[in-house]
Amino acid sequence: MNEAKTHIIVGGGAAGFFGAIACAQHHPCDRVIIVEKSAQVLSKVRISGGGRCNVTHACFDPAALITYYPRGAKELRGPFSRFQPLDTIAWFESRGVTLKTEEDGRMFPTTDDSGTIINCLQQEAKRLKVEVLLQHALQEIKIKGSGFDLHFANEKIVFCDRLLLTTGSAPKIHAMLAQLGHKIVPPVPSLFTFNIPDSPLLDLAGIAVDAVKVALPACGCQQNGPILLTHWGLSGPSVLKASAWAARELCDLNYKTELIVNWIPKYTPEELKQSILKHKQATSLRQISADPLFNLPKQLWKRLVTLAGFESTQKWSNLSHLQLQNLAQNLQATTLQIAGKTTYKQEFVTCGGIALDEVNFKTMSSRQIPNLFFAGEILNIDGVTGGFNFQNAWTTSWIAGQAMN
Repeated sequence: MNEAKTHIIVGGGAAGFFGAIACAQHHPCDRVIIVEKSAQVLSKVRISGGGRCNVTHACFDPAALITYYPRGAKELRGPFSRFQPLDTIAWFESRGVTLKTEEDGRMFPTTDDSGTIINCLQQEAKRLKVEVLLQHALQEIKIKGSGFDLHFANEKIVFCDRLLLTTGSAPKIHAMLAQLGHKIVPPVPSLFTFNIPDSPLLDLAGIAVDAVKVALPACGCQQNGPILLTHWGLSGPSVLKASAWAARELCDLNYKTELIVNWIPKYTPEELKQSILKHKQATSLRQISADPLFNLPKQLWKRLVTLAGFESTQKWSNLSHLQLQNLAQNLQATTLQIAGKTTYKQEFVTCGGIALDEVNFKTMSSRQIPNLFFAGEILNIDGVTGGFNFQNAWTTSWIAGQAMN
């Protein structure tokens, strides 16, 4: 009979708990321990999705699912064929947690309460006798035989046979791994909003438009989706997606670059002009600024018309060819200067981390150090907003937990 092993999971977040549960399920005779540096586990789960926890996304084709990952798409193709959103849904449902799908594909617990997910993970870990050590800040990893001595800030040293790191973008852990010979891709922020202090739209904060196209010409990036005007600049899914896909380029530009917003992306420039001319003929006596087109919010339309150089009382009948050009240009190419970013520290996502060519994605194990495993955001993997980063955590930790034999 094989001697019982000790498996340690460093990081008490979503990936840490999911990995520990998978490990305890598949290796019931072994000791499984989660160590967390703070006094509380699953804190990021608690505040995610505005406190509702965006568990995953209703995208059930692995080939389509990987397109939501600016980094790690190729590597996740195999893992997603083994554990994807359908499996996540089934996993939680089998433990009494039902998920619901919103119009944009995001999936939340039907309770709309992240506490439901936290309770489920904690209860399952407890049932499987997973131990949890709080306020254990890892200071050093030393290889000892085929296992590891973990040195903690409280001068405690704990030996483990298998080690799973789920510590996100923690610089200290990155430094330890670099010392052990792992290549670290320098982390930079991903998923952030744009600060545009000179934007002529700042006083329209709160206005949202469902389908725009945002472009970052210097980064070669453009994204479609909803946008939200804020008192500091712009936010919303289109902006967050652009920030993710252009994360490294934006960092290199020190978050100072030109942004172009197309408020009416479904029209070609010529179609847009023809549509405006047709409207002009039908409603020639109306004031342009008070007659919004293309379902744009009234205040936004009024501002865009003003920015195009129109008098507030001008009527459609007086629209000149040059003014038509200016209006069309402003509707499809509002140019703004990004001067920085805003990140919400609680929901901070980075790109960067463990270089992916140093990881075996069949087991989530290190190719450099035997019996060392990784899951979640410690890897150079990040998804756009919408539950994709959680799905990466569930998938990679589920595979790692099983492989820790």
